[in-house]
Amino acid sequence: MGFEQNKDLLGLRELSRKDIELILATAMPMKDIIRRDIKKVPTLRGKAMVTVFYEPSTRTRTSFEIAGKYLSADTVNLAVTTSSVQKGESLRDTIKTIEVMGFDLMVIRHAMSGTPHYAARNTRMKVINAGDGANEHPTQALLDMFSIKEKKGTLDNLKVAIVGDILHSRVARSNIYGLSKFGCEVRVVGPSTLIPPEIEKLGVKSYYSLDEALKGVDVINVLRIQRERQQVGLFPSLDEYANLYMLTPRHLLQARDDVLVLHPGPMNRGVEISSDIADSNAAVINEQVTNGVAVRMALLFLMMGGSKDEIAD
Repeated sequence: MGFEQNKDLLGLRELSRKDIELILATAMPMKDIIRRDIKKVPTLRGKAMVTVFYEPSTRTRTSFEIAGKYLSADTVNLAVTTSSVQKGESLRDTIKTIEVMGFDLMVIRHAMSGTPHYAARNTRMKVINAGDGANEHPTQALLDMFSIKEKKGTLDNLKVAIVGDILHSRVARSNIYGLSKFGCEVRVVGPSTLIPPEIEKLGVKSYYSLDEALKGVDVINVLRIQRERQQVGLFPSLDEYANLYMLTPRHLLQARDDVLVLHPGPMNRGVEISSDIADSNAAVINEQVTNGVAVRMALLFLMMGGSKDEIAD
């Protein structure tokens, strides 16, 4: 069964390479739509989607909403802080209430791992995981992969270093699952307290030295320090972290000359990445945001049954 017949997108762990290639290929014409003066096609007219975010978000929520609107779907954002959730309504009842309003697809983010999976089991709507706890963030990994392929021409057999808070990062996990399907050598690097003890079982190499980890890499994906997820102090101070793991121009000398620098945002400049790097030609951070809209357009198109003939309209 191809991805076009899938009900949900809950993670990259279960997606095949063929599925990922289909999504990335579909995102290419979607990016062309974004570049037009008139950014609107009738592809999903008559379809309705809702975003339900139990955690803060700027990029992901907004890009899903605008992706739906570019494809002419009706899009609604459920503001959890002002919804019946604050009155004690259960997740299941919230899902059922949304479903009977006639929505075709729900995009959900939640602090608890597995929540999108629970939602998918309890609704006829299609469900996209927009981040669940420290588990997965599949659409971020897909846009990262799209960005890499666009610049490198391929995803096959690249060396990719993921830097920072691996322990709490759903972005890292989804990237590992996705890139591994293309034969990439994935390296993770950060303080020992932020590297999961059994991470190498996922087929990655772990490092504690940033210089060692970056030797000969094609791509560096810098993660945000997620202080909101850290229950205890896992490193002495932000200054010490920056001294050891902040990406600076000096570190790029270890990598390939055409190295790409990615960051899922929001950035903590001066902590995990220096402004010199964030604003350099090596960084594709702003392009990642544009690519995120294109990838999410592709997913909505594939999952809500748009007509291929209408992409070019």
